[in-house]
Amino acid sequence: MTKLSLAVLLLAAAPALADEQTIALKDGPGREVVANNCAACHSLDYIQINSPFPDEKLWRAEVTKMISVFGAPIDDADAKTIVDYLAKNYGKGGPS
Repeated sequence: MTKLSLAVLLLAAAPALADEQTIALKDGPGREVVANNCAACHSLDYIQINSPFPDEKLWRAEVTKMISVFGAPIDDADAKTIVDYLAKNYGKGGPS
């Protein structure tokens, strides 16, 4: 790809990138652990898109899937913190 082609491509994508908004996770214990671990692989939009449907059991299954299927490098302590945070802040019966 030539430099000119790359420049045109980047300029064409600029309006889409300008509309991108940063996701602000709800405040609470574990927020930084979630942000650091989850955003390393995907947008934090997925958390808000999926809530409030999952309960703790489903969030646990999702975190386990990210580790065992997709190879997310999350240790057991962080996995528990992530599940606890998501269940409390983005799960059925949690705060809205």
